[in-house]
Parts: sequence; structure tokens; C-alpha cells
Amino acid sequence: MATSPRSPPGAPPPPEFEISRQSRLLAALSKKVIDLDELRMLAAQGVPDGAAVRPTVWKLLLGYLPSDRALWEQELAKKRSQYAAFKEEFLSNPMEIARRQELEGQGSENTGSIDNGLLHRSEVTQEEHPLSLGKTSAWNQFFEYSEIMEQIDRDVKRTHPDMQFFCGDSSFAKSNQESLKNVLIIFAKLNAGIRYVQGMNEILAPLFFVFRNDPDDKNANFAEADSFFCFVELLSGFRDNFCQKLDNSAVGIQGTLSKLSQLVAKYDGELQRHLEIITEVNPQFYAFRWITLLLTQEFNFADTIHIWDTLLSDPDGPQETLLRICCAMLILVRKRLLAGDFTSNLKLLQNYPPTNISHLLYVANKLH
Repeated sequence: MATSPRSPPGAPPPPEFEISRQSRLLAALSKKVIDLDELRMLAAQGVPDGAAVRPTVWKLLLGYLPSDRALWEQELAKKRSQYAAFKEEFLSNPMEIARRQELEGQGSENTGSIDNGLLHRSEVTQEEHPLSLGKTSAWNQFFEYSEIMEQIDRDVKRTHPDMQFFCGDSSFAKSNQESLKNVLIIFAKLNAGIRYVQGMNEILAPLFFVFRNDPDDKNANFAEADSFFCFVELLSGFRDNFCQKLDNSAVGIQGTLSKLSQLVAKYDGELQRHLEIITEVNPQFYAFRWITLLLTQEFNFADTIHIWDTLLSDPDGPQETLLRICCAMLILVRKRLLAGDFTSNLKLLQNYPPTNISHLLYVANKLH
């Protein structure tokens, strides 16, 4: 049996180490062509908050920004323009589209009369009628997604209720909620096989928070567009976990949970047997949320951001690193788990205790 890795006390790194890490990160980002291997190595140790470069680092790690700095402006302009087109196409209801088309038509004909921007009765085709059930009917497609849009609205309003950034009556919070909704609705319409799965709002939130707090106002103002493309890229590595048809397959969520069980057995067979055989606490009882929501619900928001620095740094995608962190979470509370029964262990793992994140990530890295 492989022994559990022994780790040093999880004391915070000394200030001089933080300064050195920050200067190395800034130097890596200042190169004309970014060395992504070097950037991943540095970011995996955590991006110092004081460096104000996390938005740029995450965009590079997710492949949203090319490694060649000379291409950044062009690539960002192209992506942001593409997102604006998505908003135009997917967030307008059919009445708005019809009114816009009529206005454009009247402008080209130079008629000089707007006529309230409404279609004349004779011009409303069968497919444009709100009661049309045709598959190509804009109205039918609009109503088809109304239930999803309502679910997104409910979930977004529940996103981090303790943070004024996401919740509250301020115009800033409402604007941020609107951005989250826009991204999730557009994603759902572009990905018909998945659409929207409850909890996606929790995965989007860290991305949008980091990008909206970019010290460069121009970038901060395009946080919604940047978050959309990075969200798509991040989810591409976990897509199968959200596809219900694949739940019980080797690539679905059950397959991922099985990998976690095997990882725990490899590094701590005694703990795996006690959990799954003696107390019958199977990974799906606690790790389903850990994995599908990328640990966003297990730690405070600031700690989640630091965990994601490490998750996004994995060149093979975040899933393997995520499983190692989940395994490390079990190892860190192994004494309590070995002494516990079904009820106490389930309660412990569904409400994971506060822990030193640097220490947790150190243990997870030793499982590599």
C-alpha cells in the first residue's frame, strides 16, 4: 500500500518568496512570445494577488490569448466582435428582430415613415407568427428556451449571496448578474446537446469576477465577452460530466468518480476501504459536487480563486489536477474519517472544514 504523503506545516510563504514569485511572473508575461510551460509552472504555485495579472494569466492558460503578444489586440477585437454578434442573434426576442428588420428595410427604401416599427399584418408570415409551432419559427424557438432562461435567472440571483459583487440592489451588482445571465443563455443556445445545467453559474462566477476586476478598464469592460469564451474552453474539458446521456459511461461523471476512488485506493487503501466498504460512503455522495462545480462550493471565494490558479495550469486540462486535490482533501481529514461512521463522515465531507489551501495544494502535488 502506498503511504499518504507527509507534508510540512502549511505556513504561508515568506514575503520575499512572494515578491520573487511575482517578479518572475511579471518577467514571464513581458516576453514578446510567452513561454506557456514556464507560465504554467509559475501559476501552478499560485498567482500573487498583488501582481494584478491574474486576468491575463488565466486567459493565456485557457488559450483565449495567443502566446504571441503582438496578436493580442487583434485576437481580442475579433472575439469580442463575435460575442457582440452572438448577443444580437440569441438575446433578442422575435419582436425586436422583426422591428429591427422593418426599420432597416424602411431605411433602405427611404420611406421616411417608421409606422411605430411594427410589421404590417399582411407582412407577418406563418413562421413569424407568435403561435406558430414550426421548427424554424423564431417564436417557437424563443418559447422553447424560456424555461431554461427562468432557471438561469433563479440560479444567477443565488450566486454568492454574501458578495456585493454578485448580489444586492446596486446597479453594479445588477449589471454583473445580467452579464452572467447573458453568457449562460448564449452558451445554452449554442450547445443544444447540453444547454444549461444547474450549477454552471458557479463555474462562470470566478471567471467573470477575475476579468471584471482587471485593472485595465478596457479589458474590464469586456469581461462578459472574455468570460464567455473562457467558460466555453473550461467546460470543454468537463463537457461529458454535464451530458446526462453519458452519466453512467466511462467518460461521464460516474467514470470520473470511479477514477477518484481508484486514486484514493492507490495512495491510501485503508482510507478507501473504510469509506466505501465499512461506512459505505461512496464518492457520489460527496464528490459529485466537488467535481462538477470545480470545488467552488467547498471553500471561500478567495481560496477558490487560488485553487483555480493551480487547476488552470495543468497542460493536460484541469480534471487530473482536480482529482488529485479531491484525493488530498480526503487524506487531510483521514484521522476523522477513519474514526467516523456513515453519518459523521458524510456530514464532514459535505461540509468540508476550513483548511490551509497552500498545504492542500502541496499534498495534491505530491500525488502527481
